[in-house]
Amino acid sequence: MPTVVLVGTLDTKGREYAFLADRIREHGVDVVLVDAGIVGEPQVPPDITREEVAAAVGADVAALAAAGDRGAAVDTMARGAAEVVKRLHEEGRLDAAGALGGSGGSALATFAMRQLPIGVPKLMVSTVASGDTSPYVGSVDVTMMYSVVDIAGVNQISARIMANAAGALAGMAKATVPPLGEEKPLVVASMFGVTTPCVTTARERLEELGYEVLVFHQTGAGGGSMEELIKAGFITGSLDATTTEFCDEVAGGVLAAVPDRLESAGRLGIPQVVSLGALDMVNFGPMETVPERYRDRNLYVHNPTITLMRTTPEECREVAEIIARKLNAATGPTVLFVPLRGVSAIAVEGQVFHDPEADDALLTTLRERIDTSKVEVHEIDTDVNDPAFALAMANRLHELIDAAG
Repeated sequence: MPTVVLVGTLDTKGREYAFLADRIREHGVDVVLVDAGIVGEPQVPPDITREEVAAAVGADVAALAAAGDRGAAVDTMARGAAEVVKRLHEEGRLDAAGALGGSGGSALATFAMRQLPIGVPKLMVSTVASGDTSPYVGSVDVTMMYSVVDIAGVNQISARIMANAAGALAGMAKATVPPLGEEKPLVVASMFGVTTPCVTTARERLEELGYEVLVFHQTGAGGGSMEELIKAGFITGSLDATTTEFCDEVAGGVLAAVPDRLESAGRLGIPQVVSLGALDMVNFGPMETVPERYRDRNLYVHNPTITLMRTTPEECREVAEIIARKLNAATGPTVLFVPLRGVSAIAVEGQVFHDPEADDALLTTLRERIDTSKVEVHEIDTDVNDPAFALAMANRLHELIDAAG
């Protein structure tokens, strides 16, 4: 029988969890109830007690409660819950994970969910699901469902929401993936709108060579998801053509790189071909959201919700330092392709972000900082979206994967 694991603070939300668990069981799915509460007695009997959760990370519930530090206690119980759900999954006792809560409960439960592999169903019914969910979702496949009303009792509204959540969890726990035919080696690729022609050509070439290519939009979370999938061990090679998220990291844009961006393939020794796609831009929301200090910069309204800002020579130098440091640390085959005539569709000559001085700062710093005894470098006299550039990257990645066996 499929099993849904519910993680929650049963001292404050026990009755709601009991209602959710009963609705899940009505769909013919088993439930394991994990108590991550700290202070009051659980309102319903758990299958895994708070003492077991705390002990999973070497902590004691009584000591946590006595300390009176709610933040530290929630952090500890989140880590304990993560260890519990990982163990249940490894034992084959978790087909989906679910939770109910406000901001604190959501933070605790989704931290545990994010430690599960991508593809394991994860559903959080939360009061914060209508706002910025990035702290809860992170870079993995956590599904957020807005609770509409607070998780405080079972009433006409919350009962309907929780019944829907139960149906979703039960359905996901039962879901199977049909055979997709021959399983091909997986390659990840990074793309942005202004590097789409490059990645499309490279993807088509890699597909001709027998790979399945997973493309990730470089939105901060997109790059993070790509890194998570590499770390999960599914990936044969990386075509990291678009490293734009570092620009937002340096200049404070809205699509900043996650801390381990451009590190996972190198750490695992996976062949990687990297380029400089969209290093000409920093992303902000509508024009009125651009910070005042940047209002006199070269700004371009990409669409009503996105304003792009051209990177300066100083920012380009800083981005180049980051990329060089991360590539130099790689343990596997690593190749950098440098397009000499523009890093995006709007950075080529005649376009709004054409800036030879900024491009020179980027390239000069890379030439100074890249350790060519570790990183193979190809400087190509085209822009990033030229088909010849894309094909060269794809073919070189294939050669590296082939040589790695």
